[in-house]
Amino acid sequence: MIEFRGAGPAEFTERLDTVIDIYTAAMRTPEEQIAGRTAIMRNHGTYPFFQCYFAEWRDAPEGPKIVGFAYGFRGAPGQWWHDVVHRALADRAGVDAADAWLGHAFELAEIHVHPDFQRKGIGRAMITTLCAGRAERTAVLSTHDRPTIARHLYASMGFMDLLSRFVFPGGFEEYAIVGRRLPLTGS
Repeated sequence: MIEFRGAGPAEFTERLDTVIDIYTAAMRTPEEQIAGRTAIMRNHGTYPFFQCYFAEWRDAPEGPKIVGFAYGFRGAPGQWWHDVVHRALADRAGVDAADAWLGHAFELAEIHVHPDFQRKGIGRAMITTLCAGRAERTAVLSTHDRPTIARHLYASMGFMDLLSRFVFPGGFEEYAIVGRRLPLTGS
């Protein structure tokens, strides 16, 4: 049985090794990128209105085991992702559109399920749980801009493309920036 449990910044930081293990398994992250990703995630825990949920496998032989996690926070000027995406969206769709989507947004920073537990509705349930009761107008995130399980999940939950074929500064992979209005009713 899978249960979802909320965690604040302190527990998130305490469990960062487990979080990174799940992230690495789900994303097949090269070893040389793990230290940087760990630092980014640790920093995310300090952002305003940070919220995390762990998916715990309660029937694991060794006792409850975290098999997925999702977290987000309120985006704000001065945060790298927020500023980069706001600038790009303003360039392509205008400042009013960028402000409408990112001006009071819940940024879904990471959503990952260990590959052994994917395709069981855990990701969808974590997103729904994470977004429930949020005060922000919108939820936004970035995902690889190719036909992935995650991309399909977001579309099925009503997230629409705000930017496509977007390459972050210093990167080379194409991403889609997607968003939807909150609450997540009807997803």
